[in-house]
Amino acid sequence: MSLPEVPFRVLRGQPGNQAYYTYRVPLTEGMVVLDAMHYIQAHYAGDLAVRWNCKAGKCGSCSAEVNGRPALLCSARVDALLEYGEIDVSPMKAFPLIKDLVADVSQNYETAKQIPAFTPDENDPGPWTIYPEDVERLHEFHKCIECFLCQDVCHIIREHKAPFAGPRFMVKLASLQMHPKDTLDRTKWMREQAHIGRCNITKCCTEVCPEDIHITDNAIIPLKERVADTSYDPVMWLVKKVTGRK
Repeated sequence: MSLPEVPFRVLRGQPGNQAYYTYRVPLTEGMVVLDAMHYIQAHYAGDLAVRWNCKAGKCGSCSAEVNGRPALLCSARVDALLEYGEIDVSPMKAFPLIKDLVADVSQNYETAKQIPAFTPDENDPGPWTIYPEDVERLHEFHKCIECFLCQDVCHIIREHKAPFAGPRFMVKLASLQMHPKDTLDRTKWMREQAHIGRCNITKCCTEVCPEDIHITDNAIIPLKERVADTSYDPVMWLVKKVTGRK
């Protein structure tokens, strides 16, 4: 008995020359979209470009868009998508296209290089005592697999093309700013370089995070509050004025 076939519309091509191609893939139990892309490579289009590595939802390599929503191809179950009929697969649209489903995410790594590094007190070399509640608070931020789905769905980056570090790096900044042994104040950098004020907390980044990191509530909002306290609080302004602190 032949297996039922599922039509996949895959956006293929290079910058300035893209088109959808439809491929019919036999449905198998537990199939994910990445399985379908591998089938297409093996049977229809050996030159289909798709990035992947672990196929376990932990490397973040296979990020793309499925039916217009950012997703990991290795975690997008085909049986959960059947109600939509054809399944559209396209590259992340917030980043420059390389080919087919592969986008150029190198700008994210350039942004990461600019973030002021972890800076402990030079007079306190350790060993350190860090309490469980502090570890628990930071653990969520370190779950990030750098799939950049949150960057892709962020409308500040995707639509407005305005300078903004993006949700992934708000998580990185939160992991540093909330570390009990970090001594560097990055609030000015967050305001002037990361442009944290551009975020209007729509929570779309949180919705697509495969690691269920509460990006908006636990990272972005607390950081915006710190920037507001430091930069716009009238009492803090008066203290700075009197003491000459910057």
